Amino acid sequence: MADKRSDARAKRHPIQVVVRRTGLTADVLRAWEKRYGVIEPGRSEGGRRLYSDDDIERLRLLRRATGAGRRISQIAGLPTEELAALVKEDEREEAVVAIEPDVETVQAAEVHLRDALAAAARLDAHELEAVLGRAMVTLSASTFVERVAGPLMRRIGELWSHGDVSPANEHLASAVLQRVVGKIIEAAEPPSSALNLVVATPAHQVHEFGALFAAATAAAEGWRVTYLGRDLPAVDIAAAARETSADAVALSIVHAPDTAVLESELRELRKELAVNAPLLVGGAAVPSLRKVLDEIEAVQLSSMDELRAILAQLS
Repeated sequence: MADKRSDARAKRHPIQVVVRRTGLTADVLRAWEKRYGVIEPGRSEGGRRLYSDDDIERLRLLRRATGAGRRISQIAGLPTEELAALVKEDEREEAVVAIEPDVETVQAAEVHLRDALAAAARLDAHELEAVLGRAMVTLSASTFVERVAGPLMRRIGELWSHGDVSPANEHLASAVLQRVVGKIIEAAEPPSSALNLVVATPAHQVHEFGALFAAATAAAEGWRVTYLGRDLPAVDIAAAARETSADAVALSIVHAPDTAVLESELRELRKELAVNAPLLVGGAAVPSLRKVLDEIEAVQLSSMDELRAILAQLS
């Protein structure tokens, strides 16, 4: 037991590993260290910061606590045991009732969105990632997705369609947002009892943000998520579901240019999936596919709130 504790305290992880495992940006991590002394990193012979397993666990707890709406200045000094208890309490209360973001949270999200749009308009990828990183640690995952990430891409799409920004702005914002939202999925630590969810877009569906946001939402709800990305044939989605023993599969379908092909893919996927694995389908094209979705008894979703509700029921 003592050896395990010593290993957990050993300063051996570089900052890149900590960023990947916690979902925090390097900028936020350094700011928390400097302003609040949340942890004390070690140093390599070359002067690089090094962190222990205990440090990483503490940072994960701090991220979850700030994501629940707590101020870092108020919780930075808490012992790790108290912090873990606080996080557990917050998550238990959040599971009991879904609370609409308060005025302060909504206003904060609007500021983050404004700053993100300005950075994207300037083609400033570094600043855009920093803004989104700050939003990610100060807002809950659901608020971040629904009030910052989603509106950001919709607004940039509108500006591009009106000729107010170039395709370069849209591509830059997409690339940065994919990285940031991906961190939510990677940083999630589902319990050993967590259910498995496979998320993808079916063949010929190249718009993947709906699927990416769904994956991040599910990860934040405690599911173990396998995110497959875009444009994947039914046979491959089904194979991934079997390989991961998926308890459900979620698809995002934004448009249906060839309805017959898409209907065939959906029927094939339903046939290949385990009988007891629900198929959850969301996206702008759902209304035009209602007939086939009813036929294969897919759960049709119109919002992330509905997704969260279904995931809670399945859990």
